[in-house]
Amino acid sequence: AFFCLFMVKLLCFPLERSWQSNGNEPPLDKGMIPWLGHALEFGKDAAKFLTRMKQKHGDIFTVRAAGQYITVLLDSNCYDAVLSDVVLLDQTSYAQVLMKRIFSLNLPNHNPESEKKRAEMHFQGTALTQLCSSMQNNLQHLVTPSQMGLKVSEWKKDGLFNFCYSLLFKTGYLTVFGTEKNNSASLAEIYEEFHQFDQLLPKLARTTVNKEEKQIASSAREKLWKWLTPTRLDRKSEHQSWLGNYVQQLQDEGVDAETQRRAMLLQLWVTQGNAGPAAFWVLGYLLTHPEALRVVREEIQGGKHHRPEERQKNTPVFDSVLSETLRLTAAALITREVKQDKKIHLSNGQEYQLRQGDRLCVFPFISPQMDPQIHQQPEMFQFDRFLNADGTEKKDFFKEGVRVKCPSVPWGTKDNLCPGRQFAISAIKELVSIILTRFDLELCDKNAKLPLVDPSRYGFGILQPAGDLEICYRIRS
Repeated sequence: AFFCLFMVKLLCFPLERSWQSNGNEPPLDKGMIPWLGHALEFGKDAAKFLTRMKQKHGDIFTVRAAGQYITVLLDSNCYDAVLSDVVLLDQTSYAQVLMKRIFSLNLPNHNPESEKKRAEMHFQGTALTQLCSSMQNNLQHLVTPSQMGLKVSEWKKDGLFNFCYSLLFKTGYLTVFGTEKNNSASLAEIYEEFHQFDQLLPKLARTTVNKEEKQIASSAREKLWKWLTPTRLDRKSEHQSWLGNYVQQLQDEGVDAETQRRAMLLQLWVTQGNAGPAAFWVLGYLLTHPEALRVVREEIQGGKHHRPEERQKNTPVFDSVLSETLRLTAAALITREVKQDKKIHLSNGQEYQLRQGDRLCVFPFISPQMDPQIHQQPEMFQFDRFLNADGTEKKDFFKEGVRVKCPSVPWGTKDNLCPGRQFAISAIKELVSIILTRFDLELCDKNAKLPLVDPSRYGFGILQPAGDLEICYRIRS
């Protein structure tokens, strides 16, 4: 799933810029520690920290963190209008920093807008239909008894996160990157290396890895680069495929072969790093909420005789469950660098000045997604939150009597929507449908609760759990 890398941002550590008010800036909160400011609290748990700042200052404020001044905007009704200015609010600078830190990748001539347009061609219309069909076939293959190493009706234990992430990663890898040459053993090895790398990704982004972790990340990168060498990947229809098109773009930009294979790892994470965790949360919420599980199962069973492309179309309850899950777990931090002094307007008409050289951050997880004025008991999973009384999709949510433009923003803002969102939705729904119809699945501990989230993952797309949820499963006869 394309939760774009450019939505994943962090704190750099420059020399502190002096603060000289130009008038009408947002409230400034420097913190108690000179230069460092709020950096430690921000990095440890961004959601907790920014919620506290919102309660103290309102929908817009500026904080100091490691010498940098960061303006945080939490008025969701003005996100689209503010972020539409791609000239004065630059989204590419941090992408370059992160590519270097996480992927040891340098693409100075890279054009993300061009890449996005190319991607959009391959993730809509007929191309999307073909891609989803390939995904469904690959997933069907991976859940056969022989591929899973199971006898029919034989029970097996696993962690739900590992179960979901490994299945959807392997499915996505085969669909977007993979080859028929990859047997189940090599696919498992690729997943294990990727998972090790992904676990360290927040620390790599924040440059807080220790010596041992740095070695683990470096080893995983090297192995993944080897597997992801463009000449080794299956590109039989490369001029028609997204992958072939991406490689062609890199070649047009004059990128050498070594950098191309490093760029493949970037795309592997961008495309495969979120669908598996999202599927974990969907199934986790269903398993711990029996009424939701019962209704979704009935809905899926009712459409199981339809063709694959039709099965996913009339599932309002399932769609509400997915929307509610993403509301609770999609937590990308959208960051822009302010290139020139700029005025912005909140939805209530108030005007504020952004300073050149500062950063602007938008965090939809806090607003609208966890805003109690928009969603009652926002921390609670309510499977029918996005359903009207008549069973149709609920689109109208209000805050202080004003309709909210977007009650949830899991796929980015209007001008920066994830181009692969429909493919990601299709993959998540297909996996959950197959698990609920072809498997007997239950919690090892009937009273088990979902694990807490790992707070270090705030800012990096779909959240991941700090632990796992133990399950027992078997393939039905």
